[in-house]
Amino acid sequence: MVNIHLARVYEISPPIAENSFLIDRLWPRGVTKARLSGVIWLKEVAPSTELRQRFHADPTRWDDFCRDYLTELKHGQSWMPLLQLLQQNKSITLLFGSKDMEHNQGVVLRDFLLQQLNVPGENVHHSGE
Repeated sequence: MVNIHLARVYEISPPIAENSFLIDRLWPRGVTKARLSGVIWLKEVAPSTELRQRFHADPTRWDDFCRDYLTELKHGQSWMPLLQLLQQNKSITLLFGSKDMEHNQGVVLRDFLLQQLNVPGENVHHSGE
């Protein structure tokens, strides 16, 4: 059973779930490192600065963002620790700053990881469910 939780970093509170990962390239504004104690910052798995800025400039280009971010993921290995945890049947939590729960890098990364596992959409959770 695969459990990938998605949550806004601004909406979580201690205790932080084990295997929680911040997947933003920039540290979230106004959030102390102490508040995210135990969270692993995987900024290398985040979209490139150029891709992030392009998407923020025009959020209507979601499909382009997904395609380009998937390309970046396929050319990197920074997501391997996440995949290894999932292969061990461990739950992971992907934390991001975006207010949009449906259009952010966490959604793309989750789907990418599920694809690597060959598990289409199984047990996907958003915080608050």
